[in-house]
Amino acid sequence: MRLSSTTLGPLFASIAVTLFALNDVTMKFLSGGYALHELVLIRSVVGLAVVLLFMAPFEGGLPALKTKRLGAQMLRAGLVFFANMTFFLGLSVLPLADAVALFFVSPFLITIFSVLFLGETVGPRRWAAVGVGLMGVLIILRPGAASFQLASLLPVFAAFGYAGLHIMTRYLRDTETTVSMVFYIQLTFILASLAFGLVLGDGKFYASSPASLEFLMRPWVWPSAPDLPYILTLGLFAAVGGYFISLAYRTGEAALVAPFEYLALPLSIVLGILMFDEWPDVVAWIGIALILGSGLYTVWREHQLAKRQRPKRES
Repeated sequence: MRLSSTTLGPLFASIAVTLFALNDVTMKFLSGGYALHELVLIRSVVGLAVVLLFMAPFEGGLPALKTKRLGAQMLRAGLVFFANMTFFLGLSVLPLADAVALFFVSPFLITIFSVLFLGETVGPRRWAAVGVGLMGVLIILRPGAASFQLASLLPVFAAFGYAGLHIMTRYLRDTETTVSMVFYIQLTFILASLAFGLVLGDGKFYASSPASLEFLMRPWVWPSAPDLPYILTLGLFAAVGGYFISLAYRTGEAALVAPFEYLALPLSIVLGILMFDEWPDVVAWIGIALILGSGLYTVWREHQLAKRQRPKRES
């Protein structure tokens, strides 16, 4: 039985989101003992091996890694690297559910970017949904409150990178293979992590760093035997998850696939409770509900408009 694109797209997205959620939990678990760039380097080396040994052969081997738009590929990969670094820095000091919820400002940024850079038209209802979603972000951030911390802005910065990633994916999807997009991400991560390691790997700035930057400034250490399997699985989660999310958007319609990315919110709440005993408070629940509701409405509205714009079949 051959599955249709309406089934495969959401299925691939669900697999990717689950792997990304497990990646987040593992990264948060390891953030107290290792430098972020060290973990990203090991993760990316493993991820690159997965791409070359298991993914590329299914898409035609090494020729599938060739690109017609190297500059655009590297820009896209750089946006992913920025999104990952800022998100994981925030994740190390924030509750898992709060960090993920704040990161979900990205769909609203994608809407704004699509107007600015792709010339798309957005109606008043979607702008209203964007406003409600941003209100949810402000509720979780709680600016001016005693509980506010600057680290809460890091997942928001990550959302800007992720929104840029989606715009670049739309730009590249007609000429580039899925595996090439994953390959250049892993390659960029390796090069950038090595550069960070050369500058910060000796820990010379660690002692004077604020708590939100300790994960970045911590010196490199040799992974302990109990932690090594967790570090290695980071690469597997990231590479396979990145492949499936790219495949999801290439296989299914974006309006159908995008809602399944929101599985990350309930997953993060459940995993945060189970793994770290992090229960969102009432204010956080309100913010999460606003972000989730407005995000899903935005996706639904785009789907409705897309259906109206399709040419009708001749009878």
